[in-house]
Amino acid sequence: MKLLDIGVLSEQSGVAPSTLRYYEEIGLIQSVGRHGLRRQFDTQAVMQLALISLGKMAGFSLEDIKGMFASDGTPRLPRTELLLRADALEQKIRDLTRLRDALRHVADCPAENHMDCPKFKRLMSFAARTTARRRT
Repeated sequence: MKLLDIGVLSEQSGVAPSTLRYYEEIGLIQSVGRHGLRRQFDTQAVMQLALISLGKMAGFSLEDIKGMFASDGTPRLPRTELLLRADALEQKIRDLTRLRDALRHVADCPAENHMDCPKFKRLMSFAARTTARRRT
């Protein structure tokens, strides 16, 4: 079995050694031994770190991500939760696209006063609804 020194794993994964030590401390990854004072990891840790990164990008907490690994470190991905997260991202993309388009319109709007612009009024209404949704 090929082992990776913590420095090599850090270089290959782009994850700082301090973060690797923290991930080990909270049980996200496991070292398989030490060479002197330096932790050693098996090559599976590279894949685990990529999945951790992907999970973080998708908005999962480290605790959620921890639950996505079996005790031996193999992935155990929750398909239903992933689909729900994808649906939420899709809605966010639609909202952000709408916001982008509205901001571009407002920036180029020929109206003397933005309060006379129907699209600007819709943007204000959208902002108010979005703020109200966040509070509930």
